[in-house]
Amino acid sequence: MLDSVLLALFLPCIGMSAVFIVYMCLLWYAAAHQPDVTVPAKSLSQKGLSPSELEKLPKITGKELVMGTECAVCLDEIENEQPARLVPGCNHGFHLECADTWLSKNPLCPVCRAKLDTELLSSSENPC
Repeated sequence: MLDSVLLALFLPCIGMSAVFIVYMCLLWYAAAHQPDVTVPAKSLSQKGLSPSELEKLPKITGKELVMGTECAVCLDEIENEQPARLVPGCNHGFHLECADTWLSKNPLCPVCRAKLDTELLSSSENPC
């Protein structure tokens, strides 16, 4: 009787140990035979606008904004007398400092993610 009780106690432990060993072997096999995955480096084309390109963007005041007076970069209101930068194409406006900081790192509008085409900026200086 004592043998059957001990067998009933240890049999589940032996079964769980066997399952654990098989699981560990499967994990080792999967890790050892995992294909090499290379993460692509950040594209150099993602660089922002140069200071000369930023100067070509329209400057207005907060009272001239049409599409709202909240700056999407700092989430603060653009007051009527504050200078603002207008993004050509989508006409979203931002504080001048916020827009210049953002656009110097990202060539995208912070609101709609429209890409600012640097060719349009250079062609606006020299119209055909």
